[in-house]
Amino acid sequence: NSSDLSPPFFILASIPGLEAAHFWMAIFLCSMYILAVTGNCVVLIIVKMEPSLHAPMYFFLCMLATIDLALSTSTVPRVLSFYWFNTREISFGACLVQMFLIHTLSAIESTVLLAMAMDRYVAICHPLRHAAILTNAATVKIGLVAMARGVLFFLPLPLLLLPLPFCRSRMLSHSFCLHQDVMNLACANTTPSMVYGLTAILLVMGLDAILICLSYVLILKSVLRLASWKERLKVFSTCVAHICVVLAFYVPLIGLSVVHRFGKDLAPLVRIIMGNIYILVPAVLNPIIYGVRTKQIQRRILNLIHISND
Repeated sequence: NSSDLSPPFFILASIPGLEAAHFWMAIFLCSMYILAVTGNCVVLIIVKMEPSLHAPMYFFLCMLATIDLALSTSTVPRVLSFYWFNTREISFGACLVQMFLIHTLSAIESTVLLAMAMDRYVAICHPLRHAAILTNAATVKIGLVAMARGVLFFLPLPLLLLPLPFCRSRMLSHSFCLHQDVMNLACANTTPSMVYGLTAILLVMGLDAILICLSYVLILKSVLRLASWKERLKVFSTCVAHICVVLAFYVPLIGLSVVHRFGKDLAPLVRIIMGNIYILVPAVLNPIIYGVRTKQIQRRILNLIHISND
């Protein structure tokens, strides 16, 4: 009937046999979420308070923190509601909105990571032109382009799914909505949606990853021209935090993609863990990485702790 063809809701995935552990899993996820929110808010506050951090690299870091806050907030509260209160149903419209936010914010984050790589390239390979190329106005424009790029590339994903009939199982394989997961439940030809989704990912995340690697090849060539190993390590150490953040973003993304495309026979626990890692781990690690690697951020954090203790 019509209700079967246009489902009013989907059912979020639980882990078979571990339903009794949902309460404790939710406590762990909630702790991670609180850590992510706290860490990213601290980064935003410190960059605003510290004049020496009013530079393109740290403006990009603020964009990254904002994206991580939005991405985790668009998913984790709904997951916690499911684990704590067993609200397994998510409406069709809410699922499409959540799916759009996850993919769009991930695309924006990928673009910002590329911009940060370009910032490192210009700072190391063309230091005299860095201030002229990456001005505050240019940084704002890059942020707007990143946002527009994410929205334009991934807005068609929910629009392509909207008219499809759904007459199969309504059970998702994650505790939140992803494009391929929802698409697989449709009982019509999903080739256009599948082809567009793969093309969008390749043109955004795939292209960004290639350009980031290319920028580091050029950086490495420039660093190796320096006279001593001490100078080389000193210059390249300015890239360590960004490399770690790139790995924290792309490794879970690639892992989740591999699980979706080649891991159909894997246990549900693997898919759910990979999904939660993709959503939460970058948001938790990014402020920690930059907090460890940036002396100004460390100093401000210590000052805040000292003031609070007084």
